[in-house]
Amino acid sequence: MSQPREIIPGATYLITRRILRRHHLLRPDATITQLLVYALAVSSRRYGIEVHALCAMSTHLHLVVTDVNGVLPRFLQFFHRIAALGTKVLRTWEGPVWDHEPTSAVRLLTRAALVEKIAYVLANPVAAGLVQHANEWPGAKVDVGELGRGVLHAIRPSAYLDPENPQWPKEVTLPLALPPVIEQDSAEAFRREVTTELERLEAQAHAEARRQGLRFLGAERASKVSPCKRATSFEALRDRNPTFAVGRDQGDAWRIAGAAVRAFRASYRAALERWRAGIRSVVFPAGTWWMRTFHGASVTDVVLVV
Repeated sequence: MSQPREIIPGATYLITRRILRRHHLLRPDATITQLLVYALAVSSRRYGIEVHALCAMSTHLHLVVTDVNGVLPRFLQFFHRIAALGTKVLRTWEGPVWDHEPTSAVRLLTRAALVEKIAYVLANPVAAGLVQHANEWPGAKVDVGELGRGVLHAIRPSAYLDPENPQWPKEVTLPLALPPVIEQDSAEAFRREVTTELERLEAQAHAEARRQGLRFLGAERASKVSPCKRATSFEALRDRNPTFAVGRDQGDAWRIAGAAVRAFRASYRAALERWRAGIRSVVFPAGTWWMRTFHGASVTDVVLVV
């Protein structure tokens, strides 16, 4: 049984979803980029999600978003469905698109975590040995200079989406928001911090490539890889799915956050046991989403503080 997860309005997350068996279905060509940006723009507008960063790799997708209204599961379900069905049409693909593992949603609790994870997202194509610098990646992405001020734009894809359906407008725009903990007057400082971390990750990837005697694939060749091809590079088995991140050198932040997660889970399980015993007056802890949405359970407004 999977662990219960808090869904708190206003929380910021690093979202990762992987393609089944590491096929290159999201190969960075113009049609798939159009589909992903369009689907993301429509989905985020529908559910009030703020998008901060994005990088679509050939075999997986990274997002950094803020769930303003506490509806993250609804947003992910809608967005991933549109992206998957559109991909099936564009790639003439039979069967599932997404990996069977649950979507990874890591809550980013500090400014340091935001800087590190956004830089990690942007550096993904470099770390994978595809391009030498993040801004060279031809797929759907956000450049560091666009953080909090860029706008992504897409025209409705001709594949899959019905032009007569009003929920699919002809054109959409997606303004890129600053994470809520970043004040507008510190936006430039935030972008500089992300740039510094991105440069560190790029230098690390360059050094590793030299150590192994490898060359970067290049944007043009990456755009021409067969979507049916599977990645063959080593990937560790995903035996952990982190719940939160606090960043490096954050003192007691990790311990405090871990205690809060354990307190939520203990409270949730105690409430669930009473619910299963037929006690419908039980109150679940703040952040309980599934039981409130699908079973009408009562949920307190008071967030547990440890």
